Amino acid sequence: MSHFQPVRPADRHRFDAIIDARSPAEFALDHIPGAINCPVLDNEERAIVGTIYVQQGAFEARRVGGAMVAANLAKHLKEQFADRPERWKPLVYCWRGGMRSGSMVHWMRLVGWDAQQLAGGYKSFRRHVISQIEDIVPRLQLRVILGATGSAKTRVLQALTEQGAQVLDLEHCARHKGSMLGSLPGVEQPSQKNFETQIGTVLETLDLSRPLYVEGESARIGRLSVPLPLVTQMRAAPTIEIAATAEARLSYLLRDYAYLGDDVDALTGKLSVLTESLGKETVGRWQEWAREKSLSPLFAELMRMHYDPHYERSQSNHFSGWEQRRKIEASSLEETDIDRIAAQIIALEN
Repeated sequence: MSHFQPVRPADRHRFDAIIDARSPAEFALDHIPGAINCPVLDNEERAIVGTIYVQQGAFEARRVGGAMVAANLAKHLKEQFADRPERWKPLVYCWRGGMRSGSMVHWMRLVGWDAQQLAGGYKSFRRHVISQIEDIVPRLQLRVILGATGSAKTRVLQALTEQGAQVLDLEHCARHKGSMLGSLPGVEQPSQKNFETQIGTVLETLDLSRPLYVEGESARIGRLSVPLPLVTQMRAAPTIEIAATAEARLSYLLRDYAYLGDDVDALTGKLSVLTESLGKETVGRWQEWAREKSLSPLFAELMRMHYDPHYERSQSNHFSGWEQRRKIEASSLEETDIDRIAAQIIALEN
């Protein structure tokens, strides 16, 4: 078994497992990808120890907390770690590489496992993510996929991945489709930190000599902010437009957003935000169609009256490569068409 070594976030892939010793609430907010949550204090226990620390001091907090930590460590040794082999090598972290992860590492090493502690804990991983975004993004060979609403841009990104291209799918990371109607039913967006962790995780796997395809996003996706270095790089990158017909886009939207018909209240609520710009009569008509589940005329007018009028001006304002964009025409956006579009995009590099 090796001695304690200062383990940096970049070294984490050398370990058999990554153990997050923080509370479930901290873990849910963000964690190192692939980590297993084995808290030495659960949410309630952490709050109790914090209160004792404030009211009675550090010694009493350590005494009470120590008993809780011992009980939880015993539970993990009997359950979560029961089948781990002698040569198992876990990396353990807590908030900043302090007593929580230190206690777990100490007991694991007494058992005989070569456990190591992440220097600086989650805070050092967080700094690692931010520095990765700042360091790698300016070196990316970005290709920005643009297209009016309903052009199947996200599906094209998925097809590009399937065909071996490098892709950063920001909407997947954000759990949101980016538009006014883009929230996903029953799916919460991640925290800002976790959004950035997902982006950083993709960036560290890339071959920087190859293109990276990304959908042209605004600076926000739902309630999340796209990291500023990435926004800046996207704005300056070469652009590729999927120029799909209105008929193809409407057909695709009706398939891709079919679930909106299942929650009338949510859909009518989202439409209400357009009242100021488009008027009560128009929005009222759309809300009536929503209640009738008549999505075809609703989406057709949304495209014609809301999304499309601002599309070209928005693209030219935000993407410096818009005038020099390369176009891929599409009269249909069925699965075979999407595969063809992806292949044509890859062929543009040759």
